[in-house]
Amino acid sequence: MNGTEWEFDDKPNTAVIANRKIISDGQWIAYVSHDDDDGIWQFHTSQTELLSEENAIVLSLQNIVMIDHSIIYLADLPRGWCAWRNSVNDPWEKYKLSE
Repeated sequence: MNGTEWEFDDKPNTAVIANRKIISDGQWIAYVSHDDDDGIWQFHTSQTELLSEENAIVLSLQNIVMIDHSIIYLADLPRGWCAWRNSVNDPWEKYKLSE
């Protein structure tokens, strides 16, 4: 975080779920969801596989931000919304998930 102010409402040590390949293979984050019911953050790769016990990992929100600093631009993503990008260099697009 390089001494910058934490911009998320959630604390840095908030547990999030991510695709293991983001950590193990260095794949880029293509899709992020902020669940409406429980506030859980999920981080997915550009592959279309669903998260399962085999390919999911739990880590802190701060760890995800350290892996991909562009996640800080999603600090204001409300519950029930998602964000995606078509490549690692594209800007994040936000969308409200259907109810």
